[in-house]
Amino acid sequence: MGHGNISGMAVVAGLLVLAAAVSCASVPVGPGTTASDRPHRKPAADATSPASTESPAVRHGVPYLPKPTGSQLVGTTSIHLKDSSRPDPWVPSEKARELMVSLWYPARSSAGKRAQYMTPKESELTLKDGEISGVPLDLLSKTRTNASRDAEPVGRKGRLPLVVLSPGFTKPRNSLTGLAEDLASRGYVVVAIGHTYEDVATTFPDGRVTECVACESEQRDQAFWDKVGATRAADVSFVLDELTGSHAKWAGAALIDPSRIAMAGHSAGGASAVGAMVTDSRVRAGINIDGTAFVSVPESGLSRPFLFLGAQVSHSPGGRDTSWEHAWENLTGWKRWVVLSGAEHASFTDVSLMADQLGIDYGAKVSGARALEVTRSYVAAFFDLHLRGKPQPLLDDPSKRYPELRLCDVEKKMC
Repeated sequence: MGHGNISGMAVVAGLLVLAAAVSCASVPVGPGTTASDRPHRKPAADATSPASTESPAVRHGVPYLPKPTGSQLVGTTSIHLKDSSRPDPWVPSEKARELMVSLWYPARSSAGKRAQYMTPKESELTLKDGEISGVPLDLLSKTRTNASRDAEPVGRKGRLPLVVLSPGFTKPRNSLTGLAEDLASRGYVVVAIGHTYEDVATTFPDGRVTECVACESEQRDQAFWDKVGATRAADVSFVLDELTGSHAKWAGAALIDPSRIAMAGHSAGGASAVGAMVTDSRVRAGINIDGTAFVSVPESGLSRPFLFLGAQVSHSPGGRDTSWEHAWENLTGWKRWVVLSGAEHASFTDVSLMADQLGIDYGAKVSGARALEVTRSYVAAFFDLHLRGKPQPLLDDPSKRYPELRLCDVEKKMC
């Protein structure tokens, strides 16, 4: 087996260590939760095992993202934002909350350079956090993407809906790039938020690289997750101000329709979608992708549309994570609960794609490419219905195209 294969497997093993370590989707929140149920930084060493075959991506040593399915070219850019109205909640000595956000959008041309997946330093810190050695530390920065860097945005003024994406705890905003590129190819503006000091590495334009201060918290109790949820809700509102206000920070901001905004997130990002919707009425609809619902839906109810999309093994009604059922009771508007058979927590992110490409078996029975296809389809259907008013039978009935997706009947505890 060649050096490229060894390196690839080691890299993705480290990514999967991170995915398993920070999953708040696989642990229940509420009565009966013990310390051992909470996310841990370091899982067992045998959490992953290499497959026996070598893929072309392994041989070339370069992971890649599948092409978007929409009709439009995709551009991307990153923006540094500074909220002087509040200190950083994780580092109070920082008198302003600074964020890096990435935008994906319909582009006029694909002539520019392909966007970098993450910086070499971010790749290095991600690999070191997974205790990976003997591999090229910049490998993740070489992941092939489909968006052109700083391409000119295209669209009719004030007509493009905006989708906010929030990643899992410790995860970089880049981990949802495969989903973001696809939404942009379908005519959405997408903004993924890097929640500073909650992920292993964020690089700022002046060269500073922040690391995960929140990870140093010894007690991951409900108060900790309340802080995560509140911080992310504030981040979302601030980012919306910066993109839709009178002094918008993005050159293409005039294309955004401020009356059509929604949010989706994975893991902690999915749980935080409820908090953002409760605190900011501009967020018209939300999706929790495989995240334990540690942010409660108010007893008074939440009437805006909401979708739960998760792994069947951990998020079926009546299962070990009861948080979705508690949230479901207070969701009073349009709602759906959909689970993917054979999926694991990482299946809904780019991690599963890289695992498959590099020959790693991380426990999922559904391939990373198939999981991304399903995630793209159901997320887009939800936003097309609630931001564009287009009927979506996919969300109402079992699909012959996606037989591994199950629409759940919560009252009957069946999927």
